[in-house]
Amino acid sequence: MKNLADHDSFVDGVPHDTFAQMRADHPVHWTEAHGGQKGFWSLTRYADIMAAQKEPTVFSSAQGIRIEDQSREEYLARRTFQETDPPEHTVTRRAVNPVFAKPVVAQFEPLIRDLACDIVAEALRQPEFDAVDKIAKRLPMLMLGRILGVPDADLDWLVDRGDALIGNTDPDFTNTVIDKVDTQAYRMMPFRSPAGVELYDYAEEILNGARGIDETGILARVLRAEDGAITGQEFKNFFCLLVAAGNDTTRYSIAMALHLLTQQNGLLETLQSGEVWETCADEFIRLASPTLHFRRTATRDVEMHGQTIRTGDKVLMWFVSGSRDEAVFDDPHLARLDRSPNRHLAFGQGGPHVCLGMWLAKLELKCVLQELAARITRLEVVDSPTWTRSNFICGVKSLTARPSLK
Repeated sequence: MKNLADHDSFVDGVPHDTFAQMRADHPVHWTEAHGGQKGFWSLTRYADIMAAQKEPTVFSSAQGIRIEDQSREEYLARRTFQETDPPEHTVTRRAVNPVFAKPVVAQFEPLIRDLACDIVAEALRQPEFDAVDKIAKRLPMLMLGRILGVPDADLDWLVDRGDALIGNTDPDFTNTVIDKVDTQAYRMMPFRSPAGVELYDYAEEILNGARGIDETGILARVLRAEDGAITGQEFKNFFCLLVAAGNDTTRYSIAMALHLLTQQNGLLETLQSGEVWETCADEFIRLASPTLHFRRTATRDVEMHGQTIRTGDKVLMWFVSGSRDEAVFDDPHLARLDRSPNRHLAFGQGGPHVCLGMWLAKLELKCVLQELAARITRLEVVDSPTWTRSNFICGVKSLTARPSLK
């Protein structure tokens, strides 16, 4: 089995064989300390992950949601509402949730479709192209600007900084690779990354009025909120969260869909039948599961599958494993675009931390695939894809593809 604490275990994609072995033989698995970080428990079965999600008083988010060990000082400096439990979590979520509600997101469909049309058309003018860079990356980036209310001119820079932040383990995204160099100087920054300094500075300019934002965007809405008024530090961390999570996870979901179109016979034809548009996005997102895990911390001793999880132990819920659990999903490694119901875990379903952007991600994926499927008869891979070096956010990083046009 591969060591899940080692980012190099993911450089060729998710080690699904390891997760399958763990689900079968070690559903509650202990990984020893690695790279100066304490050991942790892994939950890999769907049912166990769902049970943990539903028990935030036992499996707490309030000591961090990633493998990384943090001091109390570091945690308080860097936390967002993701790293809190109800009722504190609920207060912030109530303030921002309306912006991401399904009926509100549905109003963006004409804009998303227009953007997707232009992005796909531009990519297809080339005989070969990197489908991640030219398609998967572009749509979430442009929508990020609309949601945040920041200028389009700033988006390339913001996404680049977001990549460096959340891709802090990948040398293609940052020169400050967290497990390769000393990051002590940035320990109070999100992801212990120098990109956090730059994003904090950008957020500070928004706070002091030096940088204008659209008054209809979520950033302005949060700053206007009277209930649970946000502090400057909380705003900076919330801004970093949106820049990183609001782009990368949807990018890698779209990238997985494009990758699978080059790998699984009949997928494009199934899309073109027009019968799976209401279900296909969830299936592609299930297989992508770009946020591989979230961590919780046990607040009391828990017995699971003959193992004792002790108070204070780190517990990782591997969504990427639960969403391919053979006990729940038939043909779990196959894209079945009509799969319904599709109760995958990629959005962290089952508890208070379900992904705010789930409806937006699904709509973006649906629109870009509709625009692509309407224009091509085939998408052929030219070079093997590359994958992110990360055991936290993993996905197809580059995919050189050759389309056949209608």
